[in-house]
Amino acid sequence: MTMEYTLTEQIRSYQPMNEQEERDKELILHCLETEKNIFTRQNRLAHMTASAWIVNPERTKVLMAYHNIYHSWSWLGGHADGETDLLKVALKEAREESGIHHVKPVSEQIYSLEVLTVDGHVKRGEYVSSHLHLNVTYLLQAEETDVLHIKEDENSNVGWFSLEDAVAASTEPWFQEHIYRKLNEKLVNIK
Repeated sequence: MTMEYTLTEQIRSYQPMNEQEERDKELILHCLETEKNIFTRQNRLAHMTASAWIVNPERTKVLMAYHNIYHSWSWLGGHADGETDLLKVALKEAREESGIHHVKPVSEQIYSLEVLTVDGHVKRGEYVSSHLHLNVTYLLQAEETDVLHIKEDENSNVGWFSLEDAVAASTEPWFQEHIYRKLNEKLVNIK
């Protein structure tokens, strides 16, 4: 069984929390089944990404980074870049973007699904056209005592926020209302 099959099956069995997740699940599955190079940026229309909602062991704080492209505090994550194990991507990105070492999945199950619009921007001196990120989010847990480091080419600050402050720190209203609030609400049901 390939990882792509496993990911597709995980997404198929994922129980959406709301209409946003229902519609985004349908679109992600459609793209997985019909698009070529969906795990690489070679597909310039849409490609798979993984994000991490990183909480402390008490689940009272969230780790966020100040993202240079979006000029906003945001979750951590990134492009699959050919990797089909998106949990592995989420863990790698969490470590690279924040410097944390003691990070682990709360569960290996998908925590949330999103289709995210990315406006055109310049990255490393090259223009990147507007496109979609077909995003799978995982709930990770990290220790607040880990020393944090920025990843200069991607962020300019990393820090822990209370659940409410994490939402308020974002300057992206759509993310505040439809993503970060939802991720916090889901914490209530996690044991």
